[in-house]
Amino acid sequence: MREIFADLHVHIGRSEQGKPIKITAARSLNFANIAKECYERKGISVVGIIDCASPYVIEDIENFLKTGEAYEIKDGGIIYKDKVCILLGSEVETSEVGRNGNKGAAHNVCFFPHLKDIKGFSQEMSHHIKNITLSTQRSDLSGYELIDIVEKYNGILIPAHIFTPHKSYYGNCTDRLENIFKEKLNKIFAVELGLSADTFLADTISELERMTFVTNSDAHSLPKIAREYNKIQVEDISFKEIVMALKNEGGRKVLANYGLDPKLGKYHRTYCDNCNSVIETKHPVEICPKCGSNKVTFGVFDRIELIKDKNETKSPANRPPYIYQVPLGFIPGVGPRYITKLLDSFNTEMNILHKLSRDDIEAVVGEKIANKIVDAREGNVKILSGGGGVYGKVK
Repeated sequence: MREIFADLHVHIGRSEQGKPIKITAARSLNFANIAKECYERKGISVVGIIDCASPYVIEDIENFLKTGEAYEIKDGGIIYKDKVCILLGSEVETSEVGRNGNKGAAHNVCFFPHLKDIKGFSQEMSHHIKNITLSTQRSDLSGYELIDIVEKYNGILIPAHIFTPHKSYYGNCTDRLENIFKEKLNKIFAVELGLSADTFLADTISELERMTFVTNSDAHSLPKIAREYNKIQVEDISFKEIVMALKNEGGRKVLANYGLDPKLGKYHRTYCDNCNSVIETKHPVEICPKCGSNKVTFGVFDRIELIKDKNETKSPANRPPYIYQVPLGFIPGVGPRYITKLLDSFNTEMNILHKLSRDDIEAVVGEKIANKIVDAREGNVKILSGGGGVYGKVK
């Protein structure tokens, strides 16, 4: 067995020909550049690229395979330079009947073993999505219906950032996943927590106890890859091995989730859209205590407080630890120039955040910056909570 790092939620901004895929993502975020970034700078062995159902991206993948730098393997996935396994994924927005009978929408990340599988999935989904070339367009399917199509093409479905207010199952569709998936809920064996939640918060909901938690970057630019990731024990890197790990089968398993302090997430607390303030009351509120407006974006912390069915966090015995990290880009004073110097010296951000001594870091960027990085590592920083689409801040 070996230990590897995996980030299973990375977007594509543009195709190799400049065609838009994820409008809000960076132009430099294409299939080949993601593979290279994981290989050269991030230390990620398995990356899930979740815009591979776009016909433009499928064409890019086919051309990339022709270069000889990458190849498909029998157990699923594309191997880049023998070091990085790329999982072919698609983020799909489902249409649900939300709370109080209102329309709801939820994101799902779906992964497939081979190019032929995601090509078939793409063709079928083109009948359910108006523009299959773009990322995460709303489908006319519910999660209950989508999971059958995913399985038809040998794939798996993971509900994405499950507490986010606008596009998630718990955030704006339901109090329980069972209400969505009904008798098919046993087909869901993993969920993605999202940047504004952690294990401590999620394990206050009983139905999640049997599910594996994954923490992913949801990267919209190359530097954001691996701001959250997972340490996973596998025999080798492949689609099959990752699925076994998510199911806790054959000694494969998730060993740790590395993620932001949820306060840094941009939807952690409720936010008043009228007076632009984060609301950090002890109990959830739907009226801003500062200005009296009811125009609020409900936060992840507050939503969980409302729907949890346990008075305290109680995790199953096999739940891996959640290890907090503050990415370099969040630390005040650690700008692009310092980050480049550190990466040139120490290869990956993981080494810098978790392994290197203060003296090693100081030798490259000086005492002041080294102290800031180590203070963030040890939790000796104050964090102002994020909300309403604005990230939290380290003070």
